[in-house]
Amino acid sequence: MLMPKRVKRRRVHRGRMKGIATKGNTITYGAYGLIAQECGWITSNQIESARIAMTRSIKRGGKVFIKIFPHKSVTKKPAEVRMGSGKGAPEYWVAVVKPGRVMFEIEGVSEAAAREAMRLASHKLPVKSKFAIKGQEIAEGGEA
Repeated sequence: MLMPKRVKRRRVHRGRMKGIATKGNTITYGAYGLIAQECGWITSNQIESARIAMTRSIKRGGKVFIKIFPHKSVTKKPAEVRMGSGKGAPEYWVAVVKPGRVMFEIEGVSEAAAREAMRLASHKLPVKSKFAIKGQEIAEGGEA
């Protein structure tokens, strides 16, 4: 699973997700991309699951680029523990995704194969997403 090697502060605030993605909203490495259409937290397990689905679909041909990384830790207190006595320990790591963010990219395969791989990957993710081709993606993260 993806997680930072080291962090300055392990327990971060939840924050809030509003607006559209200003960074990572263009397809840069591959020819095809999967773009988020809504806000959400994507866990490291979900990223890995989507990556496996894509690589299996393209039968290890081409190349898959993961453009999101889980920097935020989500804490949880153990079951049946009373309130107070500090914040819980980090349970898992998430990547914060906003509309317009390119999450995955593929190159070296046909458009049909890339479309199928991205479809399978999108089923593993908790946010709505759409398939995009390099040079044709919408900067606003709106409807295609």
